[in-house]
Amino acid sequence: MSDGPLQSAKREWHAILSSRPTLVIIAAVGIVAGLAGPFGTLEHLTPLPRLAYWLGLCFVTYVTGSILVTMLTAGGLGRFLPRAPAVLVAGALAGLAITLEVALLNWAVFGLVPTAPRYVAGLALNGILIAMIIAGVALYLGPSTPNAPVSRLPSLLERLPLDKRGTLISLSVQDHYVEIVTSKGRDMLLMRLSDAIRETDPIPGLQVHRSHWVSLAQVRSVRRDGARAVLTMSDGRDIPVSRSNIAAVKEAGLLPG
Repeated sequence: MSDGPLQSAKREWHAILSSRPTLVIIAAVGIVAGLAGPFGTLEHLTPLPRLAYWLGLCFVTYVTGSILVTMLTAGGLGRFLPRAPAVLVAGALAGLAITLEVALLNWAVFGLVPTAPRYVAGLALNGILIAMIIAGVALYLGPSTPNAPVSRLPSLLERLPLDKRGTLISLSVQDHYVEIVTSKGRDMLLMRLSDAIRETDPIPGLQVHRSHWVSLAQVRSVRRDGARAVLTMSDGRDIPVSRSNIAAVKEAGLLPG
């Protein structure tokens, strides 16, 4: 499986859109800023346009910062620097892209042409600070990509004996049971696969077959098998991907588009 910058970016985008807490936090920050009207927006914009401005700005800058930090750390910085410095350096570089976005948005909304050196320098400073804050939060909480460690125990694992509560790898249907495979062994539960999948939260995962669900962090390689694909998991097992789920596997960044 190629785990290059593009695949990492796809996984990060998917993780952001599928993370309700992340979206709620972005929306909350945008609403607060829209009501408060910092940086002169209170005087220059009426309430609804101001709210739209800040919601859009918060979403775009967070997504840009998060994805670029992920791509830069996966694309080279992470190979030469320890994780913390790599993330912070990537955040500073991502800030340049955020500066450009803010400059273009302000040009479109306020007519502020980004030519004055002092104005551009102020935007760059703010953009870099914003990106480094996003990177610092990501570093503290752990990346939102599937390779991130999960701090909260999924409710599904609470059903297992204590000695089986390891890292969740996969779920598979066995007759009327679901086989739960973890890093500490296997167990069978009498339940539907759909119900078991709902209890895997907050682990990023994907149903790749009508009989199989996998934790994305535990996929070690993928190979094509005609119109289908096969995933090799961290415990060495192969899990088939049905033809109907190939698109979802590509969207998750496990296969080239």
